[in-house]
Amino acid sequence: MNNAYYIKEPALISFSGGRTSAFMLNKILQAHKGDVPNYIHVVFANTGKEMEATLDFVKDCQEHWSVDIKWIELDVDYSLEKDKRLFYKFVDYKSASRKGEPFTKLIDHWNKDRKPRAKNLQYKKDGTWILPNPVARFCTDYLKIRALNWYAKSINLQTYQTVLGLRYDEPRRVHRRKNSKYETKKKTSLMPMYDAKDTIHDVQNFWEKSNFDLGLPIINGETPHGNCDLCFLKSHNKIVQLVKEKPERAEWWSQTEKKAKNVFRRDRPSYTEYIETVDIQPQLPFDDDGMDCFCHD
Repeated sequence: MNNAYYIKEPALISFSGGRTSAFMLNKILQAHKGDVPNYIHVVFANTGKEMEATLDFVKDCQEHWSVDIKWIELDVDYSLEKDKRLFYKFVDYKSASRKGEPFTKLIDHWNKDRKPRAKNLQYKKDGTWILPNPVARFCTDYLKIRALNWYAKSINLQTYQTVLGLRYDEPRRVHRRKNSKYETKKKTSLMPMYDAKDTIHDVQNFWEKSNFDLGLPIINGETPHGNCDLCFLKSHNKIVQLVKEKPERAEWWSQTEKKAKNVFRRDRPSYTEYIETVDIQPQLPFDDDGMDCFCHD
């Protein structure tokens, strides 16, 4: 019988630092008798806005399973020539950014160094900056996808599969990925969890029996605290509850909007408004009507 987790070709495992992604990594390790072949690379792209528990979890997976996980993140050096300022670098658990530095540098670079498209010229004229938003998710593009592509290029890997933790109970996300612009002849996606028909229940059962776990709560079958702490793709209710728990979570997002004289989303409150109204917001459920991005659980 074919094992969906046995990988025969060069591959990059996109490790998000979530339970699903780690479940997939463990299954791949098992399929390869506890060791990752040298043609398979495990990569964690740090945005600087992950929860501290996520960084702890990535380190725990490394140590408990004796697996080499490459930590990378975006950086910008304005002492370099304009077309060379943005680059990627290797970090580790201790040196990984924790205050949103890669995210901040990306936004600065996007607005200082890039030539704006004609339709965005008004941003330059009135002093406002472009921020990532549900339509233009350049944060995902640069902090995650291009980071992985950079790693592949750094090791001269030209033809490979990107291994994603998309489960059998996420057919819409699987279909969208298979038909996305990221699929090319040399770069294809592999979703072994979908092929193996593993679901969120399999993931939860695995971690219930594990001797370590991600230190973030599971609510209604998902981890609302996962990925970037207050990602604008998370639902309104999630944002409200996460800010109520810890208002300082919204400070980076609020200060970034103020600096840009813009907002991440125009269809709901700014992050400053979330902070200002947190005490009068009703108790809301951690619903699941948020949007998807590449930063998988």
